[in-house]
Amino acid sequence: MREVSQPAKDLSIYRLERAKEDCIAAGNNLGLKDLRTAVNRAYYSIFHALRAVLALDEYDSKKHSGIISEFRLRYIKTGIFDKEISDMIEKAFKIRNKSDYQDMYIVNRNDTEIQIQNAKIIINAVEEYLKTEKII
Repeated sequence: MREVSQPAKDLSIYRLERAKEDCIAAGNNLGLKDLRTAVNRAYYSIFHALRAVLALDEYDSKKHSGIISEFRLRYIKTGIFDKEISDMIEKAFKIRNKSDYQDMYIVNRNDTEIQIQNAKIIINAVEEYLKTEKII
């Protein structure tokens, strides 16, 4: 267990809660057949979960790629989180970018369901990590 400031702990907990809220929103949007928004919320739930972990290092970035890269460097390459999580992050990032920014890209239901499931896996992994670090 490492020494973490109280503000960093509070920020980490806040970001984890945002991740959970976005994951719930993704599921709700899936139920409404709003797949584009569901994929977006699933991605953001993953993004906020990563930022919850990085808050403990007092690291943040204005770029999504910066958050992803730093998380991979500090937590995937060191073996703290499984490599399969890195693959989930990459797929979510790509699908969200296509869905949000490419004209005529239509996300399908199966991909959306996978993204939501992956978001849940990542949130659970982050939550377990925060428990081992005595943050929550």
